[in-house]
Amino acid sequence: MLLEGKNAIITGGSQGIGTAASLELAKEGANVCLTYRRHEDEARAVADQIEKMGRKAICVACDIAVFTEAEATVKAAVEAFGRIDILVNNAGMNWDGVCWKMSEEQWDRVIAVNLKGYFNFTRQVAPLLKEQKYGKIINVTSINGMRGKFGQTNYSASKAGIIGYTKAVAKELGAFGVNVNAVAPGLIETGMLKDSEARDKIIDLAMAEMALKRIGQPEDLASVIAFLASDRARHITGEVIKVDGGQYI
Repeated sequence: MLLEGKNAIITGGSQGIGTAASLELAKEGANVCLTYRRHEDEARAVADQIEKMGRKAICVACDIAVFTEAEATVKAAVEAFGRIDILVNNAGMNWDGVCWKMSEEQWDRVIAVNLKGYFNFTRQVAPLLKEQKYGKIINVTSINGMRGKFGQTNYSASKAGIIGYTKAVAKELGAFGVNVNAVAPGLIETGMLKDSEARDKIIDLAMAEMALKRIGQPEDLASVIAFLASDRARHITGEVIKVDGGQYI
């Protein structure tokens, strides 16, 4: 197993990519602290699956945009596991609108969750990884942070910010044995897509762009996250790995 005895925090672990990443890291041997905001039952179901694998798991309710809640979550994980080796910044949101109609609230909330939320958790975990001279940080961004998307100026800006943040933190922590990378998914079959009234239209537009002509699954991201969390990726840092089926080449 790639992650035997390691301890991970995964934000947004109750759904989609976060759930798949939580289960994949546990399958590879890691104990997992997963956060949720509204979906407590789903989070506890994921934790139960992890415990059935023989790993430790805790669920923590957390609004990642709130600095003190991130601080409390990391403290809870350290108390449960003894140390932290891996941080997966995954939780995020979208609240779409064209730039000439977008409200200040729409802009501020998406930036607060998608970008400040990643800072909040990294700020709490970085001193621990720096002190132990070991750690892995994996940030989930998006291909739309690389190319922009109509109707998603706030989301695209937040995801582009994550890319810059990833590269800067990689430079700051590299001398302390900490790898910092990002994964950039394209269209992924998550609950958000399944529940969308525009699902068919969204898929048709993505498929027209996609070289592999298949919709990505959360597990496609999870396997890359597990690789980056392992020592097989020990000489990779500051990188953004697209997992998009060739949607943006």
